[in-house]
Amino acid sequence: MPSIQSFTMTCEEVNDYGTFSEGDTVRGKVTLALLKETKVDSFFVKMKGDANVRWTRKSGDKTYTYSAHRRYFKLRHSIIDEESPDKVIRQGTHVYEFCLTIPPGSLPSTYRGSHGKIIYMVEAKLSRSWKMTRTLERELKLVSKAIPNPQSLMSRQVGSTDKEMGFFSKGNVHMDVILDRQGYTPGDTVAVVAKINNASSRDMAPKFSLIQDVVYRAQGHTKHETNVIYKQVDELMRPNTEKTAKCAIKIPHDVVPTINNCEILLLEYHLKVYLDISFSSDPVVLFPVTICHPELISNLHPGGPGGPYPSTNFGGPVNSNFSSFAMATGPSPTEAFGGSPIHNVHGPTVAMGTQPYGYYGAHSYSPAQYSAQPAYQRNPAPELPSYGDPYTAPSSTLHPPPSVPGYHPPPTAPESATLSPPIPSAPSYNFQPSVALMDTNFLSQMDEPPPSYSLLFPEPASDNSNAN
Repeated sequence: MPSIQSFTMTCEEVNDYGTFSEGDTVRGKVTLALLKETKVDSFFVKMKGDANVRWTRKSGDKTYTYSAHRRYFKLRHSIIDEESPDKVIRQGTHVYEFCLTIPPGSLPSTYRGSHGKIIYMVEAKLSRSWKMTRTLERELKLVSKAIPNPQSLMSRQVGSTDKEMGFFSKGNVHMDVILDRQGYTPGDTVAVVAKINNASSRDMAPKFSLIQDVVYRAQGHTKHETNVIYKQVDELMRPNTEKTAKCAIKIPHDVVPTINNCEILLLEYHLKVYLDISFSSDPVVLFPVTICHPELISNLHPGGPGGPYPSTNFGGPVNSNFSSFAMATGPSPTEAFGGSPIHNVHGPTVAMGTQPYGYYGAHSYSPAQYSAQPAYQRNPAPELPSYGDPYTAPSSTLHPPPSVPGYHPPPTAPESATLSPPIPSAPSYNFQPSVALMDTNFLSQMDEPPPSYSLLFPEPASDNSNAN
């Protein structure tokens, strides 16, 4: 007759998602129902976190196996210790509570893949002499909150690409792409807008893909794995046309968050926007996408999807003036899909204050270098009445304009004042005439009257050739 009627374990959830994170406390109960009195060797509950990777590779007739293991923590809660003097459990139903805290710090999220896994387990183990050990296991889904530079999760991403056509066609293609942010949670919608200028003679189709990249590392070797989470194909573009393509990608609820804090397993996501051109290489724009704990995103943008943080540019080189692109595309990606607007499209605003004292163009000096010279003193300008802040609404009371200050001529120096040293007078110059000057008035010595006007200026002789 078996002595154990039932052996069960339950764990309390700490949130609506059924997940745990670093620093959370796992509380639970182990229920043991016995049909008769039973002696045990040990009875305990333990919690542990491990990462394992393993894959094989064939080379000729040989097969190579690569594997690696990492243990993150192991905790134990003893119900009946091996050293306990009382190891007998009476008949009946017994409920044992336990409490274990996940260590704080950086722990990778739970993951199960084709060549590796990261798992966190709670185990209850009952050992008896000459009996099979009874074990209960409960897997904990851990979602890490350890994200480097969490402020960048709300940054808008902008990228562009150009392509010159080859031998079988002519023209060029230009594409500008904008992504509303970098960080998302499972269930969120990724809003993408692409402005495409097909100034070529080829047809092309815009395509959008959300891709998962997994890298396994062991013994100095790596194993890569790529999975397409979502893919969408837009309408075909004809030659010499322009188009603004929009895409809304729904992230699945069961997708695994980004893992970048495990040394043997790396999991990342990126958004791929490209133009599918037959018989030609495709112009591509790639954006990094971080899928993280919902609490991180909710703390970063309490005012809306865009968040209060300024945007930065990612996703490759930007070869075009995105200001004109932003105006041409109209609303931001989040606005285009029904969300609230994201401000600061062109990056953070730089506050232009007054320049520091001693700055003049490209040269600067310190006033302390000239402290030995006497300070220049002048009469202060008359104070003008204040009219309030020019950027606020005008008040209803009208103020008279300021009066013109009277003119006060500067005082003249006293007559007795002399300049030391005296200012030398300008030298005099004697210009020599080009002809000799006449000192005698010859007209005043003549008794004859001056000649008449007709004598000096005789009339011209009349023409009598046409008289007859």
